[in-house]
Amino acid sequence: MVNPKLEALREKFGNADGGTLFTPKYQKIASKIFAEGGKRPAPYSGIPTLLDAPQATLEQASELQVALYGAPMDLGVTNRNGARFGPRALRSIERVGPYNDALETAPLHEMAVADLGDVPFSSRFDLGLSHEEIENYVRQIVLAGAIPIGVGGDHSITHPILRAVGQNEPVGMVHIDAHCDTGGAYENEKFHHGGPFRNAVLDGVLSPERTIQIGIRGAAGYIWEFSEMSGMTVVEAKDITDANFPDIIEKTRQVVGSGPTYLSFDIDSLDPAFAPGTGTPEIGGLTTREALRLIRGLKGLNFVGGDVVEVAPAYDQSTNTAHAGAQMLFEILSLMQFSPSLPRTQGKDV
Repeated sequence: MVNPKLEALREKFGNADGGTLFTPKYQKIASKIFAEGGKRPAPYSGIPTLLDAPQATLEQASELQVALYGAPMDLGVTNRNGARFGPRALRSIERVGPYNDALETAPLHEMAVADLGDVPFSSRFDLGLSHEEIENYVRQIVLAGAIPIGVGGDHSITHPILRAVGQNEPVGMVHIDAHCDTGGAYENEKFHHGGPFRNAVLDGVLSPERTIQIGIRGAAGYIWEFSEMSGMTVVEAKDITDANFPDIIEKTRQVVGSGPTYLSFDIDSLDPAFAPGTGTPEIGGLTTREALRLIRGLKGLNFVGGDVVEVAPAYDQSTNTAHAGAQMLFEILSLMQFSPSLPRTQGKDV
C-alpha cells in the first residue's frame, strides 16, 4: 500500500543534502554555514582557535566587530593555580556552535569575529606588569573599534580589562560568580583575583550602582562588605529558584539599564558537579542549564565586552569544565550580535 506522506517526504528530503532546508529562517543560517553539497569544516581539524573563529592579529582588530583573545595568567590566585591554561583548554574544545538555537544567531557567520591569540606577556612572574600588558592590549582592541571578549586566566585580569573598557565612562557589569571579588589586600597584595571589582570601582571605571553579582555563596561573605557598601546588587545562590528566575533576569536588566555594560563569567559560578576544574570551587552553585538561561535572558543589553575566567583544566580530566567554559563564551559572543554597541560599519552583512 502506498503511503502518501512517506512518498512526499522521500520526494522532498530523499536527495537533499545537510545544507538544504525548506524553512526560510533555517535556510538563511544554513547558507552561511554549509558549502555546496552540504560540506562544512570538520570540527576536529585545523589549528585550534577560540570557538573555531578565524585567526587574526591585533593589528587587524579594526577589521573586526568582536575580538576574541586569551590572557593566560594566574599570578593572582589565592588557592589552586592552573587557570593560565584556560585559553588553551577552551581552544581545544570542538563542536560548540555555530548556531545558537535560543538566540537564533550564528555569531561567527553573522559578525566579523576572530581569535587574536594571547596577550604577549613579558614576564611569567610579574603580576603588576602582566596587568599593565593586559590593559594596554585590550585598550588597543577598544581603540580599533572592536568589542573585546577575553578568556582567562584568573579573575584578576578583569580589573585591567575594565580600565581599558571603562576609560572614557564607567561601565555597568553583570558578574556571574561564586564570589563577589571585592576583597581588600591579602599579604600586601591588592590586585589578586579576590578583589578586582573593588579596585575597578575605586579606579572610577566600574559603576557599582549598575553592577549585579549573581550566584554568590561560600564562607567568605564577611570580606565582601564593599559590594554592599558601594551599592552593588548581590544575588546569592541560595536565593535562586526556578520560580524566581524570571525576576532575577528582570532585576539584572533593571540594574544595568541601557548604559555600556561588561559581562564577566567566572566558571566557579557553576556547581563543582558541572565544573570541578577551577581554583576555588564552591558547592551549591548554578547548573549549566541555569547559567544558559541567565545569559540568554540578557539579550539586547548594551554589552561592550566580556570574559570567561578561572578554568583550570588540570583539575578536571573529563574536560567538562573547559566545555562549559567554551559554551558560556559562545553565549556571550552571541549576545554581542544584539548589543547596541556592536560596530555596524565593519564586518559581514547581517
